Amino acid sequence: MKRPWFAPLVPLYAAGVALNNLSIERGWKPVRRLSWPVISIGNLSTGGAGKTPLAIALAQLLNGAGFHVDVLSRGYGRQGQGVVRVDPAGTADAFGDEPLVIAREAGVPVYVAEQRYEAGVLAEAQQSAGDDSRPKAHLLDDGFQHRQLHRDVDILLLNRADWLDELLPAGNLREALQAAKRAHVIGIPADEPVLEEALRAWGWQGPIWRLRRQMDVPAVDGPVAAFCGLAHPEQFFQGLASAGLSVAARIAFPDHHRYTRDDLQRVLDAARSVRATAFLTTEKDHVRVDALSSAFPASVPLITAKLRVEIEDEAAAIQWLIERLAQAVLHG
Repeated sequence: MKRPWFAPLVPLYAAGVALNNLSIERGWKPVRRLSWPVISIGNLSTGGAGKTPLAIALAQLLNGAGFHVDVLSRGYGRQGQGVVRVDPAGTADAFGDEPLVIAREAGVPVYVAEQRYEAGVLAEAQQSAGDDSRPKAHLLDDGFQHRQLHRDVDILLLNRADWLDELLPAGNLREALQAAKRAHVIGIPADEPVLEEALRAWGWQGPIWRLRRQMDVPAVDGPVAAFCGLAHPEQFFQGLASAGLSVAARIAFPDHHRYTRDDLQRVLDAARSVRATAFLTTEKDHVRVDALSSAFPASVPLITAKLRVEIEDEAAAIQWLIERLAQAVLHG
């Protein structure tokens, strides 16, 4: 959502971003380097780009290609402290919702810390105690703006809405489009070919990955009550409707919302009013309501719709990535 009334504040925000980037480029702020190569996945806008499902997909693909890979995350919204490895059986309060989902779905180690360099140090220290001789790599979740950690591959997710958006606080961009030139790969929705043409006309000469978002939605008979706490909740609701579900109630909460019993009562009341036969939510929301899941009656189950990302011409994309990592090791 754009907020044109904040347009007078955009130059001030832009100056702050420019100063931060200049501080890094001039060496006034140190850029620390880990021993293993780092692949960053990020975007320009505030949330909703599919970074988490792409991190899961790349972790699984690299693992299948013979790499030891882990994921480094800030653990946004967690109540826990310090540098820790995520326990897949743990809670979103302890580790953050996205790291917990990645740990459960990707099947690779996930580490969280306020400074992701420290998460990487712990990951490498724990791995050095073993005898794993596989090539190694870190995946940096939501890392495009986290420039004080050196990365060897920057994957930037971009969509048409970003292309037409403006800087915060009037728009939703954390950085201007010019920042995309820092990326090594740009990932775009596969159903937005016009964006690929616009990027080429703009002068982008690097790889463009076309990404397909797939929502795995279980079949449900009867109306459903859907709820989520996302930056762009309409994408979730539309995905359910496109899958053929009768979405009779739609309840949206703020991104990374920490649910309370009052929130769930609101969801339950909405479900009763439409005679819903099931509740539908996202993986990230499901882990955030884990401790309160007893609030949902057994007769109206809570079901998770999973979001997956697939890369078109996956084999070529992974081969490019592996070659890039090999160069990083050779010249690192």
